Amino acid sequence: MPRPNAAQLAYGSATVVFATVALLLLSRTTTALGVAVICATGLILGLLVAVTMPARRKAEPSAVAHVPQHGENRAPAVRVGAGADTRIGS
Repeated sequence: MPRPNAAQLAYGSATVVFATVALLLLSRTTTALGVAVICATGLILGLLVAVTMPARRKAEPSAVAHVPQHGENRAPAVRVGAGADTRIGS
């Protein structure tokens, strides 16, 4: 299994914190067993978010623009120069 990236860790941690606080506030539990169950539920939710979040993939080699190497054929360049047609006069 590949290591989680920073975004996965951040979203998973935020899910643990917010889910645990929300569940504690909504349930209004005061027993140790209830708090332990809610904390375990928050940890499981955070783990699920971190695992199911898609990881960023590197660009495919075919998706990268082709840069011509030395010696490859290139399109001919248009030559611009000062000629008879650029003179101003009578």
